[in-house]
Amino acid sequence: MYSLKKRVVLIEDSPIALEILQRMLNSSSEIDVVGTARNGEEGLEVIIRTQPDVICTDLLMEDMDGLELTRRVMSENPRPILVISNYVQKTDIDNVFRLLQAGAVDVFPKPATNSPTDYEKLKAALITKIKVLSNMKVIPKRQYKPLASTELITSGFVSTTGSTRLMSTSRIQIIGLGGSTGSLQTIQKILNQLPSDFPLPIICVLHMGEGVLSGLVKWLSLESALRVKVAEFGEFPLPETVYFASDKNYLELNSQGTFIYSKPLLGEKNCPSITVTFKSLANYYGQATAGVLLSGIGSDGAEGLQTISQAGGMTLAQNDAMFGMVKEAISLNAVQHLLNIEDMAPFLLKNL
Repeated sequence: MYSLKKRVVLIEDSPIALEILQRMLNSSSEIDVVGTARNGEEGLEVIIRTQPDVICTDLLMEDMDGLELTRRVMSENPRPILVISNYVQKTDIDNVFRLLQAGAVDVFPKPATNSPTDYEKLKAALITKIKVLSNMKVIPKRQYKPLASTELITSGFVSTTGSTRLMSTSRIQIIGLGGSTGSLQTIQKILNQLPSDFPLPIICVLHMGEGVLSGLVKWLSLESALRVKVAEFGEFPLPETVYFASDKNYLELNSQGTFIYSKPLLGEKNCPSITVTFKSLANYYGQATAGVLLSGIGSDGAEGLQTISQAGGMTLAQNDAMFGMVKEAISLNAVQHLLNIEDMAPFLLKNL
């Protein structure tokens, strides 16, 4: 009989850590641990044999570590990978972004607590994350190169002096992009397909752990041909630039179209908030706004995307993320276009 349980493989060289993780996952009626391994080499064999929905792996292991395992899986047999390790904490920025660059979808600090309350919270967070990742589609990891200006032969663009610029009749003037920590790799893939002279500003809002933002900006600056930075108070969004909302603040536009930050209301779960930023972009730019919503837990971004759509703007969502934020947006009739990850940048280039 076919099982609807999410199939998981655990790769962990510590017997104690493996037992804890198995106990956590086996407590869920929706997850089935279909195989375990002690290192990456064993893990590859188990993965081929069991064909899991999600792979959970440690980072530091003998024979083949989690980074090399991720590279191998994503090039040969791609599927969602969650790295569970002591070395993916807030201070381990380099490790986190090397793993994301290799193709891991997300990271999770290894559970280490004697508190029953904290244990239950960690267990619930891990189970939720695996359920979300199991619904994600991944593609073979390959190097995305920014498109050259000469490759942009679309009706919305005109070439002048060797540089591609928007025609004055172009409808879209700004792009808002929202997602969760698990969307980092997706954002990289989208940005890597955009040329250095992409003629619009892109405003990004991500649900991330505190302290990750500076490392993210550095990583994407190396990966993308576009300028990547944290939005500054009083700054006007410019073309060829990707702006990220800072930690613990709402990012909005004032009546002059420049960035302002505000503090969240008491009890607000998401800060920065995708919906707050999307609504602000729609209020200022109206039908000249494009909103892109990627995968994520919860409902943040759904109402914001709805506001953009109601203002006459263009809305896109990740079609392999039919849960959480995207599902909520669909329920509000806020999504005009459901697209694969690899199709988003070409669609934007063609339809601006």
